[in-house]
Amino acid sequence: MTTVLEQGNITIHTENIFPIIKKSLYTDHEIFLRELISNSVDAISKLKMVSYAGEIDGELPEPQIEIKIDKDKQTLSVSDNGIGLTAEEVKKYINQVAFSSAEEFVEKYQKDPNQQIIGHFGLGFYSTFMVAKQVEIDTLSHRSGSQAVHWSCDGSPAFELTDSSRTEPGTTITLTMMEEETEYLEEERIKQLVKTYCDFMPVTIKLGEEQVNQQKAPWKESAQNLNDEDYLEFYRYLYPFQEDPLLWVHLNTDYPFVLNGILYFPPIKPDVDVNKGQIKLYCNQVFVSDRCDEIIPEFLRPLRGVIDSTDIPLNVSRSALTNNRTVRRITDFISKKIGDRLKAMYSENRSEYVRCWEDVGTFVKFGSLKDEKFKKQVEDIIIFKSTLEDKKSEETPKVEVQTEEGDAWQDADPGSSNDGYTTLKDYLERNKEKNENRVFYCTDTGSQATYVELYKNQGLEVLFMDSFIDTNYFIPFLEREYTDVKFLRVDSDLDQTLIEEEKSEIVDPKTNKTRSELVKELFEKALNNKSITIQTKSLKSDDLQGTPPAMVIVPEEMRRIQEMTALLQQKSVDFPDMHTLLVNVAHPMVQNLVNLSQGAIVEGEGTSKTGELVKQMCQHIYDLALISQKPFDADNMKAFIERSNTLLTQVTERL
Repeated sequence: MTTVLEQGNITIHTENIFPIIKKSLYTDHEIFLRELISNSVDAISKLKMVSYAGEIDGELPEPQIEIKIDKDKQTLSVSDNGIGLTAEEVKKYINQVAFSSAEEFVEKYQKDPNQQIIGHFGLGFYSTFMVAKQVEIDTLSHRSGSQAVHWSCDGSPAFELTDSSRTEPGTTITLTMMEEETEYLEEERIKQLVKTYCDFMPVTIKLGEEQVNQQKAPWKESAQNLNDEDYLEFYRYLYPFQEDPLLWVHLNTDYPFVLNGILYFPPIKPDVDVNKGQIKLYCNQVFVSDRCDEIIPEFLRPLRGVIDSTDIPLNVSRSALTNNRTVRRITDFISKKIGDRLKAMYSENRSEYVRCWEDVGTFVKFGSLKDEKFKKQVEDIIIFKSTLEDKKSEETPKVEVQTEEGDAWQDADPGSSNDGYTTLKDYLERNKEKNENRVFYCTDTGSQATYVELYKNQGLEVLFMDSFIDTNYFIPFLEREYTDVKFLRVDSDLDQTLIEEEKSEIVDPKTNKTRSELVKELFEKALNNKSITIQTKSLKSDDLQGTPPAMVIVPEEMRRIQEMTALLQQKSVDFPDMHTLLVNVAHPMVQNLVNLSQGAIVEGEGTSKTGELVKQMCQHIYDLALISQKPFDADNMKAFIERSNTLLTQVTERL
């Protein structure tokens, strides 16, 4: 016969608290299972602690949480073999603490219904009333001689406490589900919830005979106990069907805050949303959120992985979280650990650093723009691809260094390795005699290939700054950092090193015009466009046939202004109407053009076929120079093809 130990009402000041609990407190009702399992894990942990204190005779049972579903009775139960509760503890922790906390939370919620809540721990028991029309507790304390008790409540302030026939220490909470919440009586739904919220809880969770959680949390392990395959296996589990990460950082500290985690650098896709984080936030191995943007520095949001901390306040608004002092310190800690990892990789395994740089560099550059501390930490390991030939000397001096894995040998100056990449400081030092305080750079390896080749042929080193962040943000940032250095794109005004000193050779005795003057006049008449400035220069080259007959030049400052305007207006950059056509008078084609023009004069300019051919050749040379700078639209491409066909027809007629 069941003995009724107590009947009564839960003391609550807020009226109608249960309807609010059932309908208003949580957006996702599913978190009730997370809360019940978290409480069970707590109970198991407490039992382990009292056993350490010698309060329990004999060995502890294997920790386990068991979930059972009874569709006929419409019940879901969660059982643990933890510390259990006495009748007095049920009265205190369920009737008083849980519901007083619930009341306090409801009052806070009613004051600010728009508050953005991340998670709630320690208030979990009352969340069961969101999905259950009756909640029962069957529990037996670990204390010797304790009487098992049964508590029940039907979703009203009334409760009943009776004795129980339970014989094993631990607790079972049974929920009789509401009609509209029967989805939680489906095994697959429960498995999905366990995987989402409790997959890495340190206790075996069983549904029937099947273990439904991973249990092992790699981020809680020491880095020394994990190998590369362990990290990769964990990443593949978290992010299936994704490319393997480039590298990872293991976080582990217990002072001045507790933080564990593993962060991965994924390959960066062109469509990556840098504002959308993919790092999962845990608290004591319990999943809280798949967004923790307030904790992760903005420039590291595209990273993936896990952050786990008991020191991150969860029951606050997102704005309060952002301004929390501990959170700011955690953010700084994460930035520093990322910087330390990259610096160590640069020093100890430069080839691997270079391999990852195309993707990792985006984080590093963005971080330098956003975070002054991070910038100072990584400024010496920012590298750029260069035209510097890969001729690493076998004589490069080596030094012995201490690493986490033991002693290792590395280059005395890692930045001096000619592996196709260089730091800006090394570039400036290496080229100070040829182009002191000037940096030549390329932003488009396709359209600027001809220009790059010109610089290379004259022994001038070019850096490739061809990512979106380079062209729009990082080059201006570098100019602010290096105020005495001038950055020049290879297709801006050509450096004098590339120009051959011209000889004032008169090619038209009748007018005393030099070759350059005649060429300039020919192109001005042929193009008849005041927006185009014609310049004539002789470009240096050992192979004149390999140099371009003409190049389109856009002055650096003019182009920068246009790019900045387009960026502010959030539109694509249009090629400027005003630009310069630099004609290479040393090129054989241009010299042939001069000779043809002389024949046209003899025939009578303006009426001869030769004069028309000269005009069309000037236009064609300009077309070729322009098309390397910008793709033609449909109309311009059609006109270009028609002009080319006409030109080729005239040329073949002369053969």
